[in-house]
Amino acid sequence: MTGFSADWLALREPFDRRARHVDVLARVSAHVAHLPSITIVDLGCGTGSTRRAIAPHLPPLQHWVQVDNDLGLLARAGAAAGGGAAARTMLLDLVRDLEAALDGAPDLIVTSALLDLVSEDWLDRLVLECAVRRLPLYAALTYDGRVTLDPVDPFDQPVIAAVNRHQLRDKGFGPALGPGAAGALRESLKTAGYALHEGESDWVAGPDDCDLQQAMLTGWARAAREMDTLPEREIAAWLRRRADLVMAGGASMRVGHADVFAYPTGTR
Repeated sequence: MTGFSADWLALREPFDRRARHVDVLARVSAHVAHLPSITIVDLGCGTGSTRRAIAPHLPPLQHWVQVDNDLGLLARAGAAAGGGAAARTMLLDLVRDLEAALDGAPDLIVTSALLDLVSEDWLDRLVLECAVRRLPLYAALTYDGRVTLDPVDPFDQPVIAAVNRHQLRDKGFGPALGPGAAGALRESLKTAGYALHEGESDWVAGPDDCDLQQAMLTGWARAAREMDTLPEREIAAWLRRRADLVMAGGASMRVGHADVFAYPTGTR
């Protein structure tokens, strides 16, 4: 799996937290509210942002198993959870050992900003393993390819189209689903007999959110260059125009994401 820096994860965390779909998270909370204690497995946990975001919405006695393949990120994720929550980390290659992460009778599987990076085969494998164990799944913040930039620049559409093609490259799990991940997850879960609750969880960055906007623009320009389908000078000029707008406090962006909570039919 392609790694992410702790600095980037820290920058995006407040936007992730605000973006989570309130009604979908409420469904998660209601589904497990009857449990006296809960064990949660967090796939691709990073620094533990999912735990920090949703722990207040779960029963107070919690045991988190935070899974990642990056020791540095796991060290941050392993910080004390506080209250009635306990957390342990698991260094594990999700490509090779997904099944091991799901063993041990957890009550809930969660993952954030992961599924657009995985292949269709890996996604189907995750759903199958959840279905066999009859595990509910809360998959949040899956990028879905929708991007709105304000004000509009004539070169926005070619760059974002290149970025969305770049998202289909192998991120360590095989050819990535990219913007198609939310739809693929929906179909796989329905085939497995799951009930679904869905909602959009878009990042919204305003004129004051300069750091995130600059990071996103720089990353998009880099991805567009790597696709080698647009003139370099046009990409560079686009990046300068957009960066100037951000620095002048005159830009905003919306980046589309989707949240899904799913559980096997016949359970609460």
